[in-house]
Amino acid sequence: MIGRDTRLSGPMLEGALASGLASTGAHAVLLGVVPTPAVAELVASSDAAAGAVISASHNPFPDNGIKLFGPDGFKLADAEEAAIEAAMAGEGGDRPTAGALGTIETWLGGRAQYVDAIAERAGVDLTGMRIVVDCANGATTVTAPEVLVRLGATLRSIGVEPDGVNINDGCGSTDLGLLSAAVLEAGADLGLAFDGDGDRVLAVDAAGDPVDGDQILALCAVAKRARGELPGDAVVTTTMTNLGFRRAMAAEGIEVRWTDVGDRYVMQEMRGNGFVLGGEQSGHLIDLSHGPSGDGLAAGLHLLRALRERGEDLRTAAAIVQRLPQRLVNVTAGRKQDLPDAAGVWEAVRRAEAELGEDGRVVVRSSGTEPLVRVMVEAPTVQSCDRWCREISQAVERELGGSLP
Repeated sequence: MIGRDTRLSGPMLEGALASGLASTGAHAVLLGVVPTPAVAELVASSDAAAGAVISASHNPFPDNGIKLFGPDGFKLADAEEAAIEAAMAGEGGDRPTAGALGTIETWLGGRAQYVDAIAERAGVDLTGMRIVVDCANGATTVTAPEVLVRLGATLRSIGVEPDGVNINDGCGSTDLGLLSAAVLEAGADLGLAFDGDGDRVLAVDAAGDPVDGDQILALCAVAKRARGELPGDAVVTTTMTNLGFRRAMAAEGIEVRWTDVGDRYVMQEMRGNGFVLGGEQSGHLIDLSHGPSGDGLAAGLHLLRALRERGEDLRTAAAIVQRLPQRLVNVTAGRKQDLPDAAGVWEAVRRAEAELGEDGRVVVRSSGTEPLVRVMVEAPTVQSCDRWCREISQAVERELGGSLP
C-alpha cells in the first residue's frame, strides 16, 4: 500500500515507486493523499506485505522521501532499512516478465475506512466545542475536518487548500502564528495544528498561546491512568522533553522513561516494555492501544477527550506542566558528522552541566534529516539558558564549520 502527502513531487515518486514494485511482481495499491498513520493502520488491518508513504513530513515543500512500514504497520527497524539499501545497491536478479508482472491499482476507499475507524474509537462528543484546525495544506486536509465535524465540533478549517507547493508553508505545526490568529478571530475554545503528513499535532489555547507536545502528552497520560489504561503507570518520551514534564508526571505517580530523540526510539522502548503511550515535544504522540504509529489526529482527539473529562479549558489544563526556561538553537553545520569528536563543543557542554547541576539540562545532537546540529539548554532562569545556549552554539560553529541562525 502506497500513500502520499500533497507535495508536487508526490505523484511522480508514487508512479516511479509503484512501477518499480510492479516490475518485481509485487502488487501496488495506491491510496492517494492520506496521512502517514492511515497507511500504517490500513496495512496492519489487511494482508498487505508492506506500506510506503511518500512524504517529507514537517519539512519544507522541496524535500520529499519514503517512509516504509512492515506488515504489522510498524516502521522498519534500522537493520531492515540497511538491508533494503544494500539490496538496492546490488545488481538485483532476474525480474518477472509477461503475466508474472505485478499490478498497480487505486483504492481510494482506504481513506474512508481510516476516517470511520478513528471517529469510532474517539470516545468523545465534541458538541458545543469551538475548534479551529490547521491542516498545513497537507494530508490531514482529507481527514481531520470530516472527523471533527462528525464528532460534533463547531469547526473552522485553515490550511486546507493544498496547491502542491504550500505544504507546511507558514502554517501547521511548524508555524502556529496563523492558527493563533484564527482562534482569536473566531473566539474559539482552542486550535489544533497538524504537520504535512499528519503524524504530529500541536495546539493553541483560547488566548492564542501555544501548547506543545509535552503538555499534550502529560494530559493524555493522566487521563489514561485515571481510566486504568496506562500499563505500568509509565510514559515514554525523549531527552528533548522539558524537565517540567518529568516533575508533573512525578506528582501524578507516573514514571517517565527517556530515550534518544526520534519516534522510532520511543517506539522501541514502548514495545520492548509493554508501554502504550509515548511521544515527543514536537507533538509526535504514539498510543499503541489505538494504532501502530504516531497519529496527529488521534492525539488531538485524545487531548479533547481529556479536556472533556477534566471539565477544564485547555489553558487551565495545560498548566499541569510548569515548564523550565528552554532554548533550542539549530546551527547549520557543514561537518555535523564530526560532532562526536568535537572536543571544544563537549568542553562547553561539561561547563554548562557543572553549573546547572540538577536544575537544568543540555542536549546537543545532529539532525537526522538536515545539515544541522541542535543545541538545547534548560536552566532555572532565561538569562542562564540563553548564555549557555549561545556559548555552546558558538563552539559548534567554530568546530564544525557552522553558521548561527
